[in-house]
Amino acid sequence: DVVTIHQVEAFAIILAMIAAFMHGRLRYDVVAALALLVAVLLGVVPGAKAFTGFANPVIIIIASVLVVSRAIAASNVLEVWIGTLLARVQSTSLQVGLLTAAVSYLSAFIKNVGTLGIFMPLAIRTARRSQQSPSIYLMPLAFGSLIGGTITKIGTSPNLLISTVRQELEGAPFRLFDFVAV
Repeated sequence: DVVTIHQVEAFAIILAMIAAFMHGRLRYDVVAALALLVAVLLGVVPGAKAFTGFANPVIIIIASVLVVSRAIAASNVLEVWIGTLLARVQSTSLQVGLLTAAVSYLSAFIKNVGTLGIFMPLAIRTARRSQQSPSIYLMPLAFGSLIGGTITKIGTSPNLLISTVRQELEGAPFRLFDFVAV
Protein backbone atom coordinates (compact mmCIF):
# COMPACT_ATOMS: atom_id res chain seq x y z
CA ASP A 1 0.00 0.00 0.00
CA VAL A 2 1.16 3.48 -0.88
CA VAL A 3 0.87 6.34 1.58
CA THR A 4 -0.65 9.43 0.00
CA ILE A 5 0.25 13.03 0.72
CA HIS A 6 -3.24 13.63 2.13
CA GLN A 7 -2.76 10.80 4.62
CA VAL A 8 0.52 12.32 5.79
CA GLU A 9 -1.12 15.76 6.03
CA ALA A 10 -4.06 14.32 8.00
CA PHE A 11 -1.72 12.68 10.52
CA ALA A 12 0.31 15.90 10.76
CA ILE A 13 -2.88 17.86 11.50
CA ILE A 14 -3.88 15.36 14.18
CA LEU A 15 -0.44 15.50 15.79
CA ALA A 16 -0.52 19.31 15.71
CA MET A 17 -3.97 19.24 17.37
CA ILE A 18 -2.74 16.90 20.11
CA ALA A 19 0.26 19.15 20.70
CA ALA A 20 -1.98 22.23 20.87
CA PHE A 21 -4.37 20.50 23.28
CA MET A 22 -1.46 19.48 25.50
CA HIS A 23 0.07 22.95 25.39
CA GLY A 24 -3.21 24.44 26.57
CA ARG A 25 -2.68 27.96 25.27
CA LEU A 26 -5.58 27.88 22.81
CA ARG A 27 -9.15 26.90 23.61
CA TYR A 28 -10.20 23.51 22.31
CA ASP A 29 -12.80 24.93 19.94
CA VAL A 30 -10.21 27.28 18.41
CA VAL A 31 -7.78 24.38 17.88
CA ALA A 32 -10.52 22.30 16.24
CA ALA A 33 -11.59 25.18 13.97
CA LEU A 34 -7.98 25.85 12.96
CA ALA A 35 -7.43 22.16 12.21
CA LEU A 36 -10.53 22.09 10.02
CA LEU A 37 -9.39 25.23 8.22
CA VAL A 38 -5.91 23.78 7.58
CA ALA A 39 -7.44 20.49 6.39
CA VAL A 40 -9.63 22.37 3.90
CA LEU A 41 -6.76 24.56 2.71
CA LEU A 42 -4.55 21.50 2.15
CA GLY A 43 -7.32 19.59 0.40
CA VAL A 44 -7.48 16.83 3.00
CA VAL A 45 -11.14 17.73 3.51
CA PRO A 46 -13.05 18.90 0.42
CA GLY A 47 -14.30 22.46 0.92
CA ALA A 48 -17.86 21.51 -0.04
CA LYS A 49 -17.95 18.91 2.75
CA ALA A 50 -16.14 20.87 5.47
CA PHE A 51 -19.25 21.56 7.51
CA THR A 52 -21.47 18.58 6.68
CA GLY A 53 -20.64 16.95 10.01
CA PHE A 54 -22.37 19.81 11.83
CA ALA A 55 -25.66 18.82 10.19
CA ASN A 56 -25.55 15.42 11.84
CA PRO A 57 -28.38 15.13 14.40
CA VAL A 58 -25.96 13.63 16.93
CA ILE A 59 -23.88 16.82 16.92
CA ILE A 60 -26.99 18.96 17.36
CA ILE A 61 -28.17 16.82 20.29
CA ILE A 62 -24.75 16.92 21.95
CA ALA A 63 -24.60 20.71 21.56
CA SER A 64 -28.12 21.05 22.98
CA VAL A 65 -27.27 18.87 25.97
CA LEU A 66 -24.16 20.97 26.64
CA VAL A 67 -26.24 24.16 26.56
CA VAL A 68 -28.76 22.66 29.01
CA SER A 69 -25.92 21.48 31.28
CA ARG A 70 -24.42 24.96 31.32
CA ALA A 71 -27.81 26.53 32.07
CA ILE A 72 -28.33 24.19 35.02
CA ALA A 73 -24.86 24.96 36.33
CA ALA A 74 -25.39 28.71 35.97
CA SER A 75 -28.81 28.62 37.64
CA ASN A 76 -27.41 27.18 40.90
CA VAL A 77 -30.59 25.15 41.28
CA LEU A 78 -28.63 22.00 42.15
CA GLU A 79 -26.44 23.91 44.59
CA VAL A 80 -29.53 25.05 46.49
CA TRP A 81 -31.38 21.76 46.32
CA ILE A 82 -28.56 19.26 46.99
CA GLY A 83 -26.45 21.67 49.08
CA THR A 84 -29.30 22.24 51.51
CA LEU A 85 -29.90 18.52 51.83
CA LEU A 86 -26.20 17.73 52.32
CA ALA A 87 -25.87 20.38 55.04
CA ARG A 88 -28.42 18.46 57.13
CA VAL A 89 -26.73 15.06 56.71
CA GLN A 90 -23.83 14.29 59.04
CA SER A 91 -22.83 10.81 57.85
CA THR A 92 -20.07 10.86 55.24
CA SER A 93 -21.37 7.64 53.68
CA LEU A 94 -24.84 9.11 53.34
CA GLN A 95 -23.45 12.34 51.85
CA VAL A 96 -21.46 10.35 49.30
CA GLY A 97 -24.51 8.22 48.54
CA LEU A 98 -26.74 11.25 48.00
CA LEU A 99 -24.22 12.98 45.76
CA THR A 100 -23.57 9.83 43.74
CA ALA A 101 -27.27 9.07 43.34
CA ALA A 102 -27.96 12.65 42.21
CA VAL A 103 -25.09 12.72 39.70
CA SER A 104 -26.06 9.27 38.38
CA TYR A 105 -29.67 10.27 37.85
CA LEU A 106 -28.84 13.57 36.20
CA SER A 107 -26.13 11.95 34.02
CA ALA A 108 -28.80 9.83 32.40
CA PHE A 109 -30.39 12.94 30.90
CA ILE A 110 -27.58 15.48 30.71
CA LYS A 111 -24.08 14.86 29.37
CA ASN A 112 -22.33 12.86 32.08
CA VAL A 113 -19.07 14.82 31.99
CA GLY A 114 -20.95 18.11 32.32
CA THR A 115 -22.99 16.74 35.19
CA LEU A 116 -19.83 15.67 36.97
CA GLY A 117 -18.42 19.16 36.46
CA ILE A 118 -21.53 20.67 38.04
CA PHE A 119 -21.31 18.42 41.11
CA MET A 120 -17.56 18.50 41.74
CA PRO A 121 -17.45 21.90 43.50
CA LEU A 122 -20.37 20.89 45.69
CA ALA A 123 -18.66 17.60 46.59
CA ILE A 124 -15.39 19.37 47.43
CA ARG A 125 -17.18 21.90 49.67
CA THR A 126 -19.05 19.08 51.40
CA ALA A 127 -15.76 17.20 51.96
CA ARG A 128 -14.12 20.28 53.48
CA ARG A 129 -17.11 20.96 55.71
CA SER A 130 -17.02 17.33 56.87
CA GLN A 131 -13.22 17.45 57.26
CA GLN A 132 -12.81 14.51 54.88
CA SER A 133 -10.57 13.97 51.87
CA PRO A 134 -12.25 15.14 48.64
CA SER A 135 -11.28 11.86 46.98
CA ILE A 136 -13.78 10.06 49.23
CA TYR A 137 -16.49 12.09 47.47
CA LEU A 138 -15.04 12.51 43.99
CA MET A 139 -14.26 8.89 43.06
CA PRO A 140 -17.85 7.68 43.65
CA LEU A 141 -19.10 10.75 41.74
CA ALA A 142 -16.94 9.84 38.76
CA PHE A 143 -18.23 6.27 38.71
CA GLY A 144 -21.81 7.46 39.25
CA SER A 145 -21.62 9.83 36.29
CA LEU A 146 -20.25 7.05 34.08
CA ILE A 147 -22.95 4.61 35.11
CA GLY A 148 -25.65 7.26 34.82
CA GLY A 149 -24.50 8.13 31.32
CA THR A 150 -25.04 4.55 30.18
CA ILE A 151 -28.68 4.46 31.28
CA THR A 152 -30.13 6.40 28.34
CA LYS A 153 -29.40 7.07 24.70
CA ILE A 154 -28.57 10.72 25.43
CA GLY A 155 -26.41 10.12 28.51
CA THR A 156 -23.15 9.84 26.55
CA SER A 157 -22.02 10.73 23.06
CA PRO A 158 -21.06 7.13 22.20
CA ASN A 159 -24.63 6.00 22.91
CA LEU A 160 -25.89 8.60 20.43
CA LEU A 161 -23.35 7.54 17.83
CA ILE A 162 -24.17 3.86 18.26
CA SER A 163 -27.85 4.68 17.87
CA THR A 164 -27.12 6.51 14.62
CA VAL A 165 -25.07 3.59 13.28
CA ARG A 166 -27.87 1.20 14.23
CA GLN A 167 -30.37 3.36 12.37
CA GLU A 168 -28.17 3.34 9.27
CA LEU A 169 -27.65 -0.44 9.42
CA GLU A 170 -31.03 -1.68 10.64
CA GLY A 171 -33.38 1.22 9.90
CA ALA A 172 -34.33 1.88 13.53
CA PRO A 173 -32.33 3.77 16.17
CA PHE A 174 -32.24 2.86 19.82
CA ARG A 175 -35.04 4.40 21.88
CA LEU A 176 -34.26 6.61 24.88
CA PHE A 177 -34.36 3.85 27.52
CA ASP A 178 -33.14 0.86 25.46
CA PHE A 179 -29.83 0.96 27.35
CA VAL A 180 -31.41 0.56 30.81
CA ALA A 181 -31.45 -3.25 30.73
CA VAL A 182 -27.73 -3.40 30.00
